[in-house]
Amino acid sequence: MSGLTYDTGALIAAEKSDRLLWSLHRAALERGLVPTVPAGVVGEAWRGGPQPQLSRLLKGCTVEPLTETQARAIGKLAAASGLDDTVDLAVAEGALRRGDAVITSNRGHIEQAAGGADRRLAIQEI
Repeated sequence: MSGLTYDTGALIAAEKSDRLLWSLHRAALERGLVPTVPAGVVGEAWRGGPQPQLSRLLKGCTVEPLTETQARAIGKLAAASGLDDTVDLAVAEGALRRGDAVITSNRGHIEQAAGGADRRLAIQEI
């Protein structure tokens, strides 16, 4: 594992001051790992504020934009996995590409997406 990727459930957990999520986030930062959050995940979690805990979390993350190359890889993964949730597919695609573990509230979708690439991801359910 080279890093962490957060899905929407992780961001929602951060805003709710979930102890496990904040413990994992602190541990990652202490090890020099900057978690990645796909831009679509921010779109699912952001509600216009104020969201002080979510804002605090995002300051310690890299928000990854969606490029055309990634969009095509996500589409290919959608076809192979049968999953139509493009945000969860983006989480899985990026994590697979980077070798990240995923912090998620939706293990089933992440496993299904990774299965479309005949791969597995390390997953921490939140």
